[in-house]
Amino acid sequence: MTPFPAPTPRTFTGGMWTFGRIIDRYATDGYGPTVSTLRTIELASASGELTGLDLNYPFDAGVAVDDVKKSLEEHRLSAVNITPVIYDRGFRSGSFTAADPATRARALDLAHESVEVARQLSARYVKFWPGQDGYDYPFQVDYATLRRHAVEGIRDVARNFPEVTFAIEYKLKEPRNRLFWSTAAASLLAIEQMGVDNVGLVVDFGHSLFAKENPAEALTLAHSMGRLVDIELDDNYREWDDDLTAGALHLVETLEFMHVIREIGWEKPLKLDLFPYREDPGDAVRESVATLRALEAKAAALPLDELRAAQAAHDAMTVQRIVRAALLG
Repeated sequence: MTPFPAPTPRTFTGGMWTFGRIIDRYATDGYGPTVSTLRTIELASASGELTGLDLNYPFDAGVAVDDVKKSLEEHRLSAVNITPVIYDRGFRSGSFTAADPATRARALDLAHESVEVARQLSARYVKFWPGQDGYDYPFQVDYATLRRHAVEGIRDVARNFPEVTFAIEYKLKEPRNRLFWSTAAASLLAIEQMGVDNVGLVVDFGHSLFAKENPAEALTLAHSMGRLVDIELDDNYREWDDDLTAGALHLVETLEFMHVIREIGWEKPLKLDLFPYREDPGDAVRESVATLRALEAKAAALPLDELRAAQAAHDAMTVQRIVRAALLG
C-alpha cells in the first residue's frame, strides 16, 4: 500500500467577514456590534490560525490602503485577494449585468480600483463575487443579453490588466434567486467564452454543496481546465449557504475534497469562508482548522494503491471499506 508522502504543514487564510458584523433579514441590527476594517484584521490575527485575509473593498470610510497595509504587517497577515463590493445596495439590480449602463460602468471602475489596491497590498488575485448578477423571475431578463454583459464585463477588466489574476466565485443563488455564475460547469464555460488566460474560478466547498454538485468533482473540473485560482472551505445542509465550520456535516465529502486537494498538488493555503452568526469567530476558525488538519492527515494515510484499484474497477464497497477504515478505524 502506497500512501502519500508526509504532508507539509498546511496553512489557512480566511475572509474578513468572519470577524465582522453579521446580519440577516430578521436580525437587521446584527448579531454583534459593528466591527471596523482594522479591527477585523486584529481579530483574524488573534485566532492564531490564519496567515492571510480575503479583503472586501472599499474599506471603511477614512481607512486608507496604507492603513490596511500597516495593520496587516503588524499582525503578520497577508492580503490573499481583494474582493470589490459589487453586491451591496448600490448594485441591487446587478453589477456587470445591470440594465443601466452607468451602473455597469461603476462596477468596472470599482474593479479597476481593486486592481490598484491589490497591487499595493501584494495580493495574489482580485476576486469577483457577482452576487447581484442574475434575475428573480421568469421572463425578467433576456438571457443572451445577460450572458453577454456578464462575460464582456469581466473580460474587459481582465484584458486591461493581463498581468493580474482574476477569479470568480460561483454560487447557485443569493442574494438573487438565480445567479448567472451559478455552477462550476456554467462558470467555466462562460470563462472560456472570454478568451482570456488570466480569469479562473474559486471553488467554495459549501457553494458546490448548495449547487447539488460533488465538491471534489467540481474541484477536479476546475483544475483540469487550468482555471483553479483558490479553494474555500465551510459546510452547509445543501439547502442554503450556511457557512458552518468545515467538516461539521459532510465528513466523507470533506475527506474526499482533501484527498483531491492532495492529488492535484495544491500547496497554497486553504481559505475558510465562515459566517459564525452566534459563535465566537475565533473559535469557529480554530475548530475548522483542527478538523481540516485531522482530515488531511486521514487523506495522507489512505492506501493509494488499493484505493486506485478499487476506483478503476468502480468497486463501491471496497471504497466504502477504505473510507470507513480511514474515518472510524
